[in-house]
Amino acid sequence: MSGAAPPVVLTIAGSDSGGGAGLQADLRTFTTCGVHGCVAVTAVTVQNSLGVTGIVQIPPSTVADQVRAVASDIGVAAVKTGMLASAAIIRAVAGVCDEVGIGARGVVPLVVDPVAASMHGDPLLSDDALVVLRSELLPRATLLTPNLDEVALLVGIDVSCPAEQYDAARALHAQGPQWVLVKGGHLDDAQCLDLLYDGREFTAFTGPRLATRHTHGSGDTLAAAITSALARGAAVPTAVGYGKRYVSHAVAHAYPLGAGVGPVSAFWRLAPQGSGLDL
Repeated sequence: MSGAAPPVVLTIAGSDSGGGAGLQADLRTFTTCGVHGCVAVTAVTVQNSLGVTGIVQIPPSTVADQVRAVASDIGVAAVKTGMLASAAIIRAVAGVCDEVGIGARGVVPLVVDPVAASMHGDPLLSDDALVVLRSELLPRATLLTPNLDEVALLVGIDVSCPAEQYDAARALHAQGPQWVLVKGGHLDDAQCLDLLYDGREFTAFTGPRLATRHTHGSGDTLAAAITSALARGAAVPTAVGYGKRYVSHAVAHAYPLGAGVGPVSAFWRLAPQGSGLDL
């Protein structure tokens, strides 16, 4: 007996061979948020808990064809981007999003997570790709979700305190996205502030800063949870609040893996003992 299909979401992102971030983190998050995840793979990375040692890009036309294939047959309720790897891939993604109605110029919400470097500092976007990201993808974004390193790359503002997140949000919104979420995870304050801005009003989402170094995939997980909520019909502020709560639990349940930085966890969302699924 088959059930009703859940909402469908699409991630346009790179693969993480260590399983902690990238499309692997997206798919885990989608499943535990009750949506069906589809993928358009942009790159294959060679990485583990210690860092990235290799990247193989997928041809831009193949990236666009993946988006086109999913949208034309299965359909999508919301889309997120992660690692886009090159200027050519970003252009291809912008073009196919326009073609199939994704983003600010269509009806399907688009969450842009501007993945420019790994958490270990390994560069994931070149300077020319950053230029194209600003000009081609940010104006198409329903929501932009940069961390503070990405804020500096996109608008040249080095945020050193929560008050400066407001200036960063204004500068990023001027680049064209409908909404901006400036994440404060890289600051040292006891409270972690994520600041949402729509060009008129600010909404602050705060939570305690958790004492763990195992945060691999936290940005992907937050964006994926927000995208899942948008696919289920939530307004942007409600979706961001949902994503904030989700990633806070995921960080609280993070675990060590390998010799470096471990991933945030989706296991807290799994069925409890006694549900008939325990081994």
